[in-house]
Amino acid sequence: MRTTFMANENNIERKWLVVDAEGKRLGRLASEVAAILRGKHKPTYTPHADTGDHVIIINAEKIELTGNKLTDKKYYRHSNYPGGLKERNAYEMRTKYPERMLEMAVSGMLPKGPLGRRMAKKLHVFRGAEHNHQAQKPEVYELRG
Repeated sequence: MRTTFMANENNIERKWLVVDAEGKRLGRLASEVAAILRGKHKPTYTPHADTGDHVIIINAEKIELTGNKLTDKKYYRHSNYPGGLKERNAYEMRTKYPERMLEMAVSGMLPKGPLGRRMAKKLHVFRGAEHNHQAQKPEVYELRG
């Protein structure tokens, strides 16, 4: 009699993948990376388990946005003090904090709660073409489209 496969920490095999963000659109890149972090690209995907791979994104500062998003899109944060709302537009985020911009886009597409936070820790974003994870022998991953 066959049973349904359930992934757990003992039988998950994780890989390291490198994604080049140069010339890619922010939302399309983020949705595909979020699916990899969740493990949806594997036949062993289990919704309640973290079955995803580690993803290294390089060239984060060369991400593209369409339309007027560079000037119109706003990123907000709050200091939890009265009057502590801070805002930046997408152009400022891309020039000063491109790593944070990509992390926010991907983490918004992950599940909320402890499982999503564990998945988000497997995302590693770097500004230039160099990264410090050569020891993990990452494979280059080509995005669809």
